[in-house]
Amino acid sequence: MNIIVAVNKDWGIGYKGKQTVIIPEDRNYFREVTDGGIVIAGRKTFEKIGKPLPNRKNIVLTNNRDFNVRGVTVAHSIGQALEKIKPNSSHKVFIIGGAEVYNQFLPWCSYVYVTKIEAISDADRYFPDLDKLSDWELMHQGDIRQSNNIWFSFDLYRSKLLC
Repeated sequence: MNIIVAVNKDWGIGYKGKQTVIIPEDRNYFREVTDGGIVIAGRKTFEKIGKPLPNRKNIVLTNNRDFNVRGVTVAHSIGQALEKIKPNSSHKVFIIGGAEVYNQFLPWCSYVYVTKIEAISDADRYFPDLDKLSDWELMHQGDIRQSNNIWFSFDLYRSKLLC
């Protein structure tokens, strides 16, 4: 399993329910990387997206037993979500947020695809700083790019425990 996330310089990922910085190239990267796979999102993240992502199996993790959206597979626990992906290759499964879901699934993931944004903006939700966790290593640091005066890179981290 994998995680895909965009983080600020201080590993901030959200503020008041919204992504802190939006970069069009990151949206394209997200689409390319997750295309044809399975995405797992928390209910709040899914509702911000507003619809199932095309050409992907969409799994939404929620405690709400009444949650039902056409084109979405619902899971009420991590165990249920893992059962729903069991017959599929773990290499095309992506956790896409939010913060609670990232934290719950991080121990199960082999890779984290990080769009590292060289900016600091207000954040009230954070992703764990993988550079400070001994169980994770930077496997690939992408080229530094620029979009609307914002510098960023597409980096890949690997779990030392699962790989």
